[in-house]
Amino acid sequence: MLENENQAEQYPIADATNVAILMHRDAHFGGSFDIMLEYYQKDGKGVSSDFSIDQIYALAQMEKNMHQNLAPLLLSGPDAEKVAKVKEVYKNLRSLYEVEDPKNKYPRLIADLILSEEEVPEKEIEAIVAEKGFIVRALLELLRSEDFHDPLFPGYGSAPSYAIQCLGKIGDKRAIISLFEAIGEEDFFSEDVVIDALYGIGEPAKAFLLKVLHGRPLNLDNERAAIALVAFKDDPEVASECFKMLKDREVRKQIPLATFLALACEGLQSPSERQSFVELASDVATPKILHQDIKAIAQHWLHHQ
Repeated sequence: MLENENQAEQYPIADATNVAILMHRDAHFGGSFDIMLEYYQKDGKGVSSDFSIDQIYALAQMEKNMHQNLAPLLLSGPDAEKVAKVKEVYKNLRSLYEVEDPKNKYPRLIADLILSEEEVPEKEIEAIVAEKGFIVRALLELLRSEDFHDPLFPGYGSAPSYAIQCLGKIGDKRAIISLFEAIGEEDFFSEDVVIDALYGIGEPAKAFLLKVLHGRPLNLDNERAAIALVAFKDDPEVASECFKMLKDREVRKQIPLATFLALACEGLQSPSERQSFVELASDVATPKILHQDIKAIAQHWLHHQ
C-alpha cells in the first residue's frame, strides 16, 4: 500500500480526468487502451467529450512506461466497485443471447437497443415498437433505471432516450406519468424527445397535462405541464385553456410558467381571444418579460392571416 502511495506521488496523475478515463476504459473496453484508442479514432458512439484522444494516449504511454496497470493504483474502492457493477451488467445483457428462450424475447429486444452502436438505432426501435403495449413495462423499467442514464454503463447513457422514443411511437397511456416526470431532466436526454413522446400519445396525454396545468398550489408540475402543452398549441382547446390560466394575474407573476403558457397561446383561433391576449401586454400586472413574447405571437398572426 505504501509503495503504491509513493508511486502516486512520483507520478502525479491521480486527477479526476485520468480516473474517468481509466473507469471508461475498464467499463467499455475490457481494460485495453489499444481497443479504446481504436474506438476513439473511429469516433464511435460511446466517445466521451470529457477527454481527448491525446489524453487517452498520454495515459496509455504512462502506463506502458510504469509497466503497471494504473487502475488499481488510481481508482478508489467505490470507483472500482462501480466498474465491477458495469461489467456485471454487460455480462447479464450478453447472457440473453446465449440461450434461445421465449421468455428472453422482450429482454433481448431491450438489450439490442442498449447495446446498439448505431447513433440512431432505427431497426432496434422499429422492432420494439412492433411489440406495442406488450413491451411498455420493460421500456418503463429502462427509463427509470438510474444505471442506464450513466454514460459509464452499457448504452453510454443514451438508452433511456431511445426508450422514450419507443414509448411515444407505441402511444400507450401507461407511459404518460413517467414521461411527464422526465421533463426537465436535461442531464440525461433532450427535453424535446420527452415532449415529442407525450405528443405522440395524443389525447390521453393532452387530458393529463391540462389537468396538471390547472392544479393548485402552483409548483414545478404546472410548469412541466405548460412546457409539454406547447407541443399541443395548434389544438384550440389547449390554446384556450392556457390563455384562461394566463389571464390570472398571480399566474403571470410566475416566470417561466407564464412564458410557456404564452407560447401555447399561439394556437388561439377566436378573434376575441386573440385581441384579449394582445391586450395583456398593456396590463400593468403583466411582467415586462412577457411583452416580447406576446408581441412576437401577435406579429406571427398578422403574417399568417
